[in-house]
Amino acid sequence: MDVELVSIGDELLLGFTIDTNAATFARQAAAVGIRVVRRATVGDGAEEIAAAVRAGIERTGAVITSGGLGPTADDLTKASIAALFGRGMTLDEGILESLRARWKARWSRELPEANRAQAMIPEGAAILPNGHGSAPGIWLEDAQGRWVAMLPGVPREFRGMLADVLLPTMIERMGGEAGLRVVRSRTLRTTGIAESAVADLLQGIDRSALRASLAYLPGWEGVDLRLTVRNASPEEADARLDAAAAQVRAPLAEWIYGEGDDDLAEVVVRALRESGRTIAVAESCTGGMLGMRLTAMAGASHAVMGGVIAYDNAVKVRELGVRESTLAEHGAVSVETAREMAAGIRTRFGVDVGVSITGIAGPGGGTPEKPVGTVCIGLDVGGSVSAQRIVTIGDRHEIRQRSAQAALAKLLRGLGTADSAAG
Repeated sequence: MDVELVSIGDELLLGFTIDTNAATFARQAAAVGIRVVRRATVGDGAEEIAAAVRAGIERTGAVITSGGLGPTADDLTKASIAALFGRGMTLDEGILESLRARWKARWSRELPEANRAQAMIPEGAAILPNGHGSAPGIWLEDAQGRWVAMLPGVPREFRGMLADVLLPTMIERMGGEAGLRVVRSRTLRTTGIAESAVADLLQGIDRSALRASLAYLPGWEGVDLRLTVRNASPEEADARLDAAAAQVRAPLAEWIYGEGDDDLAEVVVRALRESGRTIAVAESCTGGMLGMRLTAMAGASHAVMGGVIAYDNAVKVRELGVRESTLAEHGAVSVETAREMAAGIRTRFGVDVGVSITGIAGPGGGTPEKPVGTVCIGLDVGGSVSAQRIVTIGDRHEIRQRSAQAALAKLLRGLGTADSAAG
């Protein structure tokens, strides 16, 4: 099935809101054999909405809209599409009563008059139940079988209705799951290795035997490798992805930390919890970013004890025990200082693992010997102390992000090395 997606809202065109709904739908649709052949974004004007939907209907006969179903004056999706189909608008008493009950239960108030607009439905339309918000979805179809499915623009509601109602309806129209031909992908996440180095290590793979396309997706977190299988049954696609992932993993095992949406901080916290270790962090240029990422993970309180933001050298000396002679001889951004910061935070907090970051995030402060982006990371695992120097790229924010990610990568590998030594 080919469909088109029309995202509606001035806020999308102006760039104040990122259109996550389009990406969500495209991924989930492909996984069940639905092909998004065109995506359009239009403003809130009735003529703009009607023009985009009319063009989509003429091309594919199937259009999904996101947004414009709210109670305000700029929510014109239903009326403009109803007019396109030659339909009027009618008040649905069942929806109206549901809205009244919702307002009574949640806010102990009568339904505002403006919200009655959400109960106005195109004549002959089917209601798509919304179990995640107040605005129902709409399915409007003509005598030729051409249809438009209108969903709310609120991402939580859009995602919920997509899974609950829209995708099952579309799969049923395609004859059920038995005959699906899908597009499915799997992403392997690497960090600490450059894109070119990844490509070199994968040169020995027989691409014809891989039976999946391979894309390189570099970013501040690392290089993601996306494997994709097209036009296969769900079972065949999954089997081919399993085999392809195993081939790619073999030469890159040292750098792969997860799949899909896995977060490196979550992987680290899990490793700490499984090994029964505790950790504390000492940060300079990242200003608490590493601690924030670790504590954002569920269960972090079992492993993360705390940290120190040692931005000033006096704090490094007073709170972490960094020697003034080390700072004088090697500077705050040095492997020597990073080692002493990591050892100091582990000792001060009485934990199993101490990790440190010190660097030059810019835009100023760099020198020929230590350019902007120079970062030193220290690690103390049970008294075994190591440190490394890296040079990252990007603006100030990106350098800090890359630094925290590099520290997590060093930490994960340090935990693994310690486990191997212990075994």
